[in-house]
Amino acid sequence: MVLAFSCGRGGERLQVNVGDEVISASYCGNGVEWEPYDEAASWGCEVSGADWQKLFTRVDFMRPGFVRCMINSTYRYYDDGKYVKERNSASLLKLLEYCQSRGIDVVYGEFNPPEWSMKGDEQWVKMSVNYLNWLVQEKGLGCIKHFIIFNEPDGDWASTNGDYAFWKSMMERFHEEMQKYPGLLEKVSLAGPDVVIDYKNPASSYDAPGWVSRTAEDLDAIVGIYDVHAYPGQYQVRSGAFRDSLASFKVPEGKQLILGEAGYKYWRQEDSLLQAEFDRRAAAHPFTSGSDSQMLCGDFFYGLDLALLSMDVMNSGLSGMAVWMLDDAMHSCGDSGKPEDLKIWGFWNILGEEIFADPSLEDIKPAFYSWSLMCRYFPRGCNILKVDADGREGLRTAAAEMDGRHTFAAVNYSDKDYRLDVTMELESPLCYIYSEKLSPADQDGLPVPVKEGKSGSVHRLYVPAGSFVLLTDMK
Repeated sequence: MVLAFSCGRGGERLQVNVGDEVISASYCGNGVEWEPYDEAASWGCEVSGADWQKLFTRVDFMRPGFVRCMINSTYRYYDDGKYVKERNSASLLKLLEYCQSRGIDVVYGEFNPPEWSMKGDEQWVKMSVNYLNWLVQEKGLGCIKHFIIFNEPDGDWASTNGDYAFWKSMMERFHEEMQKYPGLLEKVSLAGPDVVIDYKNPASSYDAPGWVSRTAEDLDAIVGIYDVHAYPGQYQVRSGAFRDSLASFKVPEGKQLILGEAGYKYWRQEDSLLQAEFDRRAAAHPFTSGSDSQMLCGDFFYGLDLALLSMDVMNSGLSGMAVWMLDDAMHSCGDSGKPEDLKIWGFWNILGEEIFADPSLEDIKPAFYSWSLMCRYFPRGCNILKVDADGREGLRTAAAEMDGRHTFAAVNYSDKDYRLDVTMELESPLCYIYSEKLSPADQDGLPVPVKEGKSGSVHRLYVPAGSFVLLTDMK
């Protein structure tokens, strides 16, 4: 028996068994959206060497299974109608070289063509693929595994405006162009359809499950990985409704489906109190109108909700989830090049001191604590295991195995404590806790375990109300 976390003696006792049944094999991992600070120079300051090192220290702890990295070509290779391959490439290369050095897979792509009028232009196809080949084969950045040609093509905010037939034709054209570069398709596959769950453009023939099924019917031979985006509400996830909706997505056998972007939005009626607080903060904020921000992402509960969302992903048989986004310093609304309406969704703002005159903005927000652990200890290549537990309102769990090592995680979003007797073979496991009362961290703000337990097959785990607890013997 291991008492993995000894603070508190009350709580309802539950039996939890982690068996050998695999829900999702060779999981792609949990990760983040991490863009290469396209707008930093136009804001007035590039990311400094010291800040890059701060970023690398934090991401080193996180160990994301994959990174989604999208560029806006007008800040990169496209300069007033001309293709300038190495223009403003330093920060993109810095980010990708880091991922290459750490063995982090990258899902790379472009948000839109350089100009919307170029969405079907052969000039863009040729520039975009040449740039991809330059990164992957000339610069040796084999960390790029998948390529997205349009961000959220189902959206009325996208240049495609939900036109599936047009998007399909462009996927085929990009694939044909990639074939012209020997070896490129052996290293990089197309990803798609990159559409948004729980949304349907009136101009489109399909909702998100429809886009995925049509992509599987029409393009499976050229699609290496399927991806969708999700921005559910808190009630939707905590009630189980979002988890149930994931059953609508089917991909061909042997292929994987990831949430390439994920976060929370509160426009649904059940989340009206959260939306009211969101609106209040947006109205008072000096750097954003909140038009495309998550004003509550710095709150403690957001860290519980991100872990919950990923548990739904893992337990539904999907293969990965990237949180939108790593850093508040990545985008302004509309990528205007001006910082007046910032997109606040990240775990910090690495340019807080330089651009916004507030060094505290560079500090780590609470949600990084839980999400970094969900990345680090549910690594790429692990198998997600079925957890048998007595169903309890307000408690969600997930487990993984890799090379004989295991991880078990639980989120308790109820108002009562639980004691879990977890049956799972572990060798000298570490126990982490994320709660408002106790979230131990080192001098860099990175999580440290509360206890190292004893090896064994049954482990007693105290999970207080409003907490996330993780037990692992993965290294």
